[in-house]
Amino acid sequence: MTTPRAPDVFYPIVPSAAWVARVVPLGVRTLQLRIKDKPDAEVRAEIAAALTTARAGGCCLIVNDFWQAAIDLGATELHLGQEDLAGADLAAIRRAGIALGISTHSEEELETALAAGPAYVALGPIYETKLKAMKWAPQGLDRIGAWRKRIGTLPLVAIGGITPDRAGAVLAAGADSVAVITDFMTAPHPEARVRLWLDWAAGERA
Repeated sequence: MTTPRAPDVFYPIVPSAAWVARVVPLGVRTLQLRIKDKPDAEVRAEIAAALTTARAGGCCLIVNDFWQAAIDLGATELHLGQEDLAGADLAAIRRAGIALGISTHSEEELETALAAGPAYVALGPIYETKLKAMKWAPQGLDRIGAWRKRIGTLPLVAIGGITPDRAGAVLAAGADSVAVITDFMTAPHPEARVRLWLDWAAGERA
């Protein structure tokens, strides 16, 4: 099995193959496709198209939730929330050689995630987010540090309300990557905002 790539320091999340086609040419290295409320056939078509675009652009595409489709379509990276993790066939995912990232919001969820042998762990929301109603209060920077101590060298992705102004502090607290949705998708010029993030990420990698 190929060793999974850790998520890039800038880790955008998009809702469709059309968005994948918009941001991959900008130079995005890690990208999650998170599709909601679509029929299975449409989901599979979106994933297939997104994988083609990402591969052509040298981008690592992480499929959210749809683990069976990810296996069937030859994806190499998958992300699961806790509910989807509980219903997933982890043995089948491992047999397919798929690297698995897992969302966490509490110490109990972190232990559940670590037991699954993830390629990375995500923690959120770090700050208040307006994307969706969250039952979890903002985790804050101190929680990032606590997760870092618990997981050692395992990659840690922070998500939720992160902006370019906040991203440096998030990394300084112990995160390896910042997952971003609202900040660029609601910007007047999303591509320009992604380029700003990419410039920031290049500086962090330097």
